[in-house]
Amino acid sequence: MKQEEFNMDENILGIVAGVLTSISMIPQLIKVLKEKDAENLSWVMLMVLITGLSLWVWYGFLKDELPIILSNAFAVLVNIILLICYFIFKKS
Repeated sequence: MKQEEFNMDENILGIVAGVLTSISMIPQLIKVLKEKDAENLSWVMLMVLITGLSLWVWYGFLKDELPIILSNAFAVLVNIILLICYFIFKKS
C-alpha cells in the first residue's frame, strides 16, 4: 500500500471515530431535554468528560489535526449543554 493511500485511510478512520464519539451523547441530551429530567446524570462525570475532551481539542491544535479539533469541540459543546441541563432540571 502506498503512503498516500495509508494516510487517506488514516484520515477516514480518524473522522469516523470522531463522528461516532461526538454523537454518542446526543441520545442522552435528547432524553434529558424531552423529559426535562437530568437527575440520573452525574455532574462530576460530565466535568471530567468536558475536561478530557477539551484537552483533546488542545492536542488537536498542537498537532494541527482538524478532525480531532472538530469532533472533540462538538462533543465539548454537547456535554456543556448536558451540564447546563443538569443544573436547570435537577430537583433541589
